[in-house]
Amino acid sequence: METYDHIILGTGQATGILLGGLIPTGDSIAVIEAGKVGGSCVNYGCTPTKTLVASAKAIHKAKQGDFYGFSTEDIVIDYKRIRERMNEIRNGSSEGLENWMVKTENVALIKGWGKFTSEKVIEADGRMLTAKNIYINTGTRPFAPPIKGLNDIPWMDSAGLLNLKELPEHLIIIGGGYIGAEFGQIYRRFGSEITIIQRDNQLMPREDRDVAESIRNFLEDEGIQIHCGAEAESVSEKNGTIYLVLKSGKTVTGSHLLVAAGRRPNSDGLNPQAAGLSISDRGFIEVDDYCRTGTEGVFAVGDVNGEGAFTHTSVNDAEIVLDVLWGGSRAISKRHTIYALFTDPPLGRVGMSEKEAIAAGKNVLKATRPMSKISRAKEMGETNGFAKLLVDADTDKILGAAVLGPGGDEIINMFAAIMHSDIPCKEYRKVVLVHPTVSELMPWVLDGLEPVN
Repeated sequence: METYDHIILGTGQATGILLGGLIPTGDSIAVIEAGKVGGSCVNYGCTPTKTLVASAKAIHKAKQGDFYGFSTEDIVIDYKRIRERMNEIRNGSSEGLENWMVKTENVALIKGWGKFTSEKVIEADGRMLTAKNIYINTGTRPFAPPIKGLNDIPWMDSAGLLNLKELPEHLIIIGGGYIGAEFGQIYRRFGSEITIIQRDNQLMPREDRDVAESIRNFLEDEGIQIHCGAEAESVSEKNGTIYLVLKSGKTVTGSHLLVAAGRRPNSDGLNPQAAGLSISDRGFIEVDDYCRTGTEGVFAVGDVNGEGAFTHTSVNDAEIVLDVLWGGSRAISKRHTIYALFTDPPLGRVGMSEKEAIAAGKNVLKATRPMSKISRAKEMGETNGFAKLLVDADTDKILGAAVLGPGGDEIINMFAAIMHSDIPCKEYRKVVLVHPTVSELMPWVLDGLEPVN
């Protein structure tokens, strides 16, 4: 039996934060990883996809030369170079994290899948390990819906698409959520035909309808075909062509199929019962407000605990755990929901959506301003989208915000800071911000607040 002070299962983004706090203590640490070091964000999520987003936007802008007053020759897409740039960045991040662990004296990196044999004992790569504290950071994996014939064809998840060496001629995407919308726009700008199949009647069903419809409009304006209220029944492949039959009877054909229908937590392979862990009906490891499981000294951080599905929430989970270890009081319940959709323009969201605020019985005031009425957006020629602020009429505090437009993914952080600091809107309205920017108009949006009927 090998004994350590700490064992970390998985190397997603929470692991780097944990290591940053634990290594300086001199405690012994074992890190167990079955796949590529870095987890989904570095290898198949944020890092490679946002690299592709940048290439796609550059191509899109280059094609708008006439609008901005210059001319270009015919633009040639070098997909090989696009992928090389993506791989340089994501592989560098993964290798950097691995090298850090390998070269750190009090860290042992063990390659293999770890699973519990008892409450505080883990088997990995034929070794038995135990520790005072164990941190489960095993993330999630793509979910494949029960579509007849799916297992008989070469479908891809997001990792498979990123590893595809040829540019798809016509990419069919099952799933109209965040992954489907981002990949759809990216590959459309690379030159692929795109068809998105969304089971719900609304693209991106978690969002308010006005936000979802605006996103749908600019994606369709770029030539993406979107079918909402459409569910796949069966799929087959013949001579390199994918045939996707919908329950309506319609058949969609394409060259490649991406399944982006959600993800499932990697908890089942851990033998969680042996560790006394409670698992929700969706497969998440249940934790308290401090990422503690029901087993003393065992924490679950990141996507596997169901308390967030983003890199920033995983990082925050790790910060909460370190704070708890040192006697602090940071907690999951003290953070606001915040995330972004990295389409062009991007969507930034924090706090409640309009429908969530209404459902919660809040006395909601709402104000919106289209990007077409914001000078900086017009100057940049990026007028798709709008900003929407929701305010509690009883407290004068921001309930939530959605910024769909240029810089929306950055601007939204300002509202997160305002909400965390508990600043009333009457004070935020007094703030002087840099001109000319999109964000400078955000306090002014408050002048249009009206009750939500």
